Formats: sequence, structure tokens, C-alpha cells
Amino acid sequence: MSVTLDQIRSCLEGVIPAVLATCATDGTPNVAYVSQMHYVDPRHVALSFQFFNKTRENILANPQATALVIDPVTAESYRLSLLYLRTETEGGLFQSMKARLAGIASHTGMSGVFKLQGSDIYLVQTIEHVPGQAIARPPSARNLLNALRSASRRLAGCGELDQLFDTVLAVLAQDFGVSHALLLMADAAQERLYTVASRGYSVTGVGSEIAFGDGVIGVAAEYREPIRINHMTMEYRYGRAARDGAPRRAWPLETDIPFPGLAEPHSQLAVPIVAGGRLLGVLCVESPEDLRFGYDDEDALVTLAQLLATSVLALQLQQVGEAGVPETTTPSPSSPAAATVEVRHYRANHSVFVDDDYLIKGVAGAILWKLLQTQAATGRCEFSNRELRMATDLGLPEISDNLEARLVLLQRRLAERCPAIAIEKTGRGQFRLSLRGRVRLSDVEG
Repeated sequence: MSVTLDQIRSCLEGVIPAVLATCATDGTPNVAYVSQMHYVDPRHVALSFQFFNKTRENILANPQATALVIDPVTAESYRLSLLYLRTETEGGLFQSMKARLAGIASHTGMSGVFKLQGSDIYLVQTIEHVPGQAIARPPSARNLLNALRSASRRLAGCGELDQLFDTVLAVLAQDFGVSHALLLMADAAQERLYTVASRGYSVTGVGSEIAFGDGVIGVAAEYREPIRINHMTMEYRYGRAARDGAPRRAWPLETDIPFPGLAEPHSQLAVPIVAGGRLLGVLCVESPEDLRFGYDDEDALVTLAQLLATSVLALQLQQVGEAGVPETTTPSPSSPAAATVEVRHYRANHSVFVDDDYLIKGVAGAILWKLLQTQAATGRCEFSNRELRMATDLGLPEISDNLEARLVLLQRRLAERCPAIAIEKTGRGQFRLSLRGRVRLSDVEG
């Protein structure tokens, strides 16, 4: 029975390295392991070109090669007869392989070692099954097409961004069987991602950050390509990545928010959320199991991320053109008996502290400070998204720069860390600043 490349796609996961045999012009054979064998289409594979070694020398002189690949689940082996065609140094395939290699390098702490020079394209001439003992492949636990159908229906029913964020993580748990997931939105100007929702962790990590290029999440954002790691190569903690990737500044108080995530993830898949050529964020799933996410899972989550991107844009567009500044100036309610809290704002990066406890920074911090100042000066507690967009002092890069996501982030951080202050939705594009105690404001130059 003939074997097709599609049928043995799981052999190209990279968990068990492929073995490549080449031959010099004088007939001397050479056998080497290859770090990446990438599925291109039903007739072609690509190998990563990182160093000019004996394999590379042989292929340029004699384009015939033979590869041995092994299925990491069943242990079945296949022999591929390959013909070298060309090397690509740009384009979608090259970027995808470069991103995956960068993800592995960052995951293992070897970013300065691995560097892709090109993607070598090979024609798969024949595939031969190598006889031997094999393990039966377990049946698939999920119907991913049905899961996507359910996800499409549920995401389309979301009318608010915070509802959308929670729903996509619920979909992953209930329909995709993924217990640990993170949703991060992008701050393109700062080249960082900030967590807006998580599921399956002891801490939510809302407000924690990752720089573009750090770990599988940061690399997925940098290259806008899905990154999948299916085995733990060495311990890698995102908390460390967030600190190492942050610009070095001398702040009087700690501003790190613990990043959620498994201490020892054996499988990770990070998928960029892209719409109209713009990076909106990254959806990341992980598991303590090896080989948890395969090619089918990657394809399904890429599609889910596209559905999510469409929903995010639709909700953002609904906010544009909403009513302006509310007319009411009803004072925000506060309890006279409640304790006074001090809110300090540091102008340099808009860090906000509540009684020495770090709350938020950046655009979200600037938004909170503006709301509190307005309330203190006028007594107004009703606000709109539209007036924030029109406020030139907030430094919003553009209308489409995830303003609503920043408001969701701010609302959730306040709920977690500062019960004296709350942001409450009052309608589409409308919200209320609720003070449940007395607030003393302090603006600091540093």
C-alpha cells in the first residue's frame, strides 16, 4: 500500500530528529541529524539550512538524499527519497521555519546559537515503510472541526470584549479539551504583550507582560507565525522572560506582575491573532503532557485565532462613533467611613500604585489617572470610550490600538488589587468610575 506525506505528517514533529544521508561526488557517504524537517505540501518538505557543513556541501554537488523519519507515537519508520530543488531565503515558508527555530532557541535559552540561513526545498520522490514493531495509535479525543463550529457560534454571540475574552478560553476548555490557556493583547508601540485573560492557573496574571521575541509567545508575536513546542527541552519560566525582556529602569517599587503558566510545560502552542495585517495579540495553550498539540491542533487554533481577530475588530468598530461625553456629573458614590487610599502616578511610564501596591502602568495607567483626575476636579463619574480616544494627553498611538482591551485589563486589575476603585460598564461604549472609599491623588515626576 502506498504511503503519502500527509499520512506521516506526525513524523515531522521534530521530537525524534530525522536522519539525512547524502553522498559526495567521489561516492563517500555522510549521515547527519537534521534539526527541522518541515511539511510544505503533499509532495515537498523543507530542511533548515543553518551551517555550511558536509551535508550542505554534498547536496549542492549531488542533489539526491535519503531521509529516515520516525513517528514519535507509534515508532513506525519511513524512508524518504529526496531530490534537492532550491533554497529560499525569504517568503512565508522561510519566515515560518525561522520563527519556529527562534521559538525553540528562545525556549532553550540559546537564541544566539540557532540562526536560519535558508529553507532547503526537496521533492519527495518516494516514501517507503520500514518494517518493524509499532504501537497502535490512540484514537483522537476531539473532533476539532466540530469544536471550531461551536467556537464560531459562541464567539459570534459575544457583545462585549471582556465577554469575548472569557468565551474563547471557555471554548478551549470545553470544546478543545485544553485546560491551560492564555490570551495576550499587543502593544505594538512598546513591542510587548500584556495578559488580559487566563484559565487553569493559580494566578490570573492579568497585566503581566512579555516582550516580542521572548519565548514561544514573544516569538509568535514577533514573526506572526504559530510556534509549537511538543517536548520540554529545559526549564523555561515566563516570569524570568518578562523581567529579562523589560527595559532597565530604577523604580522605587516593584512593578512585576507574576506571569501565569505551567512551571514545566511539556507542550506549548502560541498562535498570533492577526487582522488586516495588524497584530492584535497572541493565544497560547500549554500542557504538562508531551506531544499534546499536533499539526491538526495547530491548524484548528490558527483558525480559532482568525475567528477571534474578526470578532475583536467587529467589537472595536462598534465602539467607534458611539455617544460622546455623558452629560451627567453625578458624584461617584463613596463611603465616609471607608479608609482613604493613596493613588500615586509616576509620569515617566504612567505607573500607578495604590498604597505602595503596584497596580498598572502604560496606557492603562494613563487612562486610570485621567479618570481619577477628572472625577476629583468635576465630580463626574460617567465616561465613554469615545472621549478617551479623543483625549490627546493619553498618548494613544491610534484608534485601533486595542483601547477596549486596555479598559478590560484595567477593570480586571482593579477588581483583583484595588476594591476601593472600580470600573463598571453602563452601556455600549459607556462606563462608570466607582469610588468605594476616599482617594488621595499624588502625581510624581519620576
